[in-house]
Amino acid sequence: MVEIWLPYGKTEVPVRIPDENLLGVIEPKEKTGIQDPKSEMQRALANPIGSKSLHEIAKPGDKVAIVVDDETRPAPSHIMIPPILDELRKIGVKDEDIIIIFACGNHRPVKPEEIPRLIGDEVAKCIKTLNHDCKASDLINVGTTSFGTPVYLNPSFVEANVRILTGDVELHYYAGYGGGRKSVLPGIAGSISIQKNHALLLHPNARTGVLNGNPVHQDMMEATSLAKVDFALNTVMNAKKEIVGAFAGDAEKVFLEGVKLVDEMYKVKVDGQADIVITAADGSPHDINLYQAHKAVDSVLDIVKQGGVIIFVAECPEGYGNQIFYDWMTKFKTKQEMEKEIKRHFMLGGHKAYYLMKTLEKAKVILVSTMPDYYATGVFRLKTAKTVNNALQVAFNMVGKKSKIWIVPHGSITLPILT
Repeated sequence: MVEIWLPYGKTEVPVRIPDENLLGVIEPKEKTGIQDPKSEMQRALANPIGSKSLHEIAKPGDKVAIVVDDETRPAPSHIMIPPILDELRKIGVKDEDIIIIFACGNHRPVKPEEIPRLIGDEVAKCIKTLNHDCKASDLINVGTTSFGTPVYLNPSFVEANVRILTGDVELHYYAGYGGGRKSVLPGIAGSISIQKNHALLLHPNARTGVLNGNPVHQDMMEATSLAKVDFALNTVMNAKKEIVGAFAGDAEKVFLEGVKLVDEMYKVKVDGQADIVITAADGSPHDINLYQAHKAVDSVLDIVKQGGVIIFVAECPEGYGNQIFYDWMTKFKTKQEMEKEIKRHFMLGGHKAYYLMKTLEKAKVILVSTMPDYYATGVFRLKTAKTVNNALQVAFNMVGKKSKIWIVPHGSITLPILT
């Protein structure tokens, strides 16, 4: 037997696999975290890629808007923001002229008690913060992309003299990658902008780790160009949430440097499919709810056999996470019905139901979480088990005791590539 521990919320849970069943554990090619993250931020800021430095961009009296990720993303904003503020203060920009905007997209607002943890106690005390509201009436239209997406953005960002993005580059299941341009769209965009962009996900190139020909990504890039971003700071982290690299400067160039590093670490070549795949959503915050955690299932869909089983380990302390996701799962019976609805009238949250149905048409899914069966089984059509070991026994009963197994402990950030 091999015992393997899987991330689950802020802890870990074990699974025991017979040696003869285990094909292997698909782990990222981890890089060691940087010992002094603050120095790495300072180094990146002092060596901007493809742009002027903040010293050349900002001047005293400027209004500065800094976009940071919300609670659903693991970006180390509390490490990234202080060095940016240090630079701005050296230039002579006053704290009262700086605003931090949480890129909530269509997510819930950041709660007051979460703010110090996200950006640091000292920053929370001295810098004004704002939750972006995608349904606000005062959003500003900065243009339309070639895909027909009207780009409505947060007025505090548009009206600032200096516009700065921060974020974390990681794999994303239809934008290709998170980070970079996602801070603009969906981060600080209007609901109509987000809906138009996300409706492009039906395109075959709208996939994890794909940028070429991916209309979701291309649309986001055009929106970022329309936003007239002045500067960006992005990080890449390992599975331990340690920073392994930081890049600053031009928003597009910074993002693409992050993509290169993510590919080195998280695209993993895999030889063949398995009858059973055990994947964890990489713990908190990736498994905060089913809506966020599902990307761990989508990432492993290529490596499970048709009719196989995916054991999905995600705590989901906030339940399913999105009402439209819930509504679509109760309203539509098949993936094809959802496809028609996405083309006719896309609703954010419905796309997640579409991806879940796409998964369920290929494999059975057993969820190990704190979510009540009423929702997990009754609404989202998942089988459930109390522990991963119990789930494995159920899976063996479904597809046979001799089934071969892949394990992906960090499913939200790992992309197995079939060779």
